[in-house]
Amino acid sequence: MRATIKDVSDLAGVSMKTVSRVLNKERYVSEKTRLRVDQAVAQLNFRPSVAARILAGKRSYQIALIYDNHSPHYIHQIQTGVWARCIEEGVRLLAQPSDAASPLLFREIGGLIDQTQVDGVILSSPVTDAPGALDELETRGIPYVRISPGTEHERSSSVSMDDVQAADDMTSHLIALGHRRIGFVIGHTNHTASDLRLFGYRRALDRAGVPFEPKYVRPGQFDFASGEAAADILLDLPNPPTAIFASNDDMAAGVLTVAHRRGIAVPADLSVAGFDDTALASQLWPPLTTVRQPTRELAYAAASLLFDAEQDIVHRRLPHELVLRASTAPPRKAD
Repeated sequence: MRATIKDVSDLAGVSMKTVSRVLNKERYVSEKTRLRVDQAVAQLNFRPSVAARILAGKRSYQIALIYDNHSPHYIHQIQTGVWARCIEEGVRLLAQPSDAASPLLFREIGGLIDQTQVDGVILSSPVTDAPGALDELETRGIPYVRISPGTEHERSSSVSMDDVQAADDMTSHLIALGHRRIGFVIGHTNHTASDLRLFGYRRALDRAGVPFEPKYVRPGQFDFASGEAAADILLDLPNPPTAIFASNDDMAAGVLTVAHRRGIAVPADLSVAGFDDTALASQLWPPLTTVRQPTRELAYAAASLLFDAEQDIVHRRLPHELVLRASTAPPRKAD
């Protein structure tokens, strides 16, 4: 694992601020201390990040995570991943919720920077695609990295996963079990991932020769309540789906609740699948079949790109996987 400024601090027996002063060639550091830090740097093969050098002498040792997401389980994993990397680097994390659709988002971000003097910013979807946020950060010269951007990839480094293929894989799994009437609950309209997952669902249906029927697709908000609402409508259809794929685990939990309330056996009479593999997925009954999005790893990788920033823009894509649990099975009767 790459050495961090905290590792240098521990080995040299000085504070991280002193290490920073030595690296930035500031005055008022004794030669004895400077030598000790230099020796620790050499021993650990420590390489200061470009972002740190750009901000030499002005560092606050704080970065901000700016997000707008209706799933507390998803955001918890994002925060945990970024925080883990910050601990290694000896940097404090400030988590700032926001409204990605607000026309005043740029002002909110500007105020955050003015008040905290953060050294860099990580943007989580859908703030990743808010032009006002990107413009404000670039105008102020603040390094930033985006998690799962859907547009303008040339503007910054980013980390992501393949949402289209992930949704395709889950839909294909349900088709392979024998399901042909497969409901789908879309995520929040502000998130590019919502459209990508819908596209993956439709692509899998098309490849398998299963007709796409709009009545089996319902809108959602990435929250429990919208999953419930979508399930009520889908299960009231004259010919309801035998499987429902919700594009996050919170909405899938809402689907499961409606099924239990109606006395519908899962998975015997209804298969339910989710997306993300948050902690919630394994706590539900039955445990939820879902797409494992490497959320914590995406966040950790985003922070690493911010701290290890190079001059060139870097895009990292992390793999997903299907996690098969007890909420999906072949339909009781053939469609």
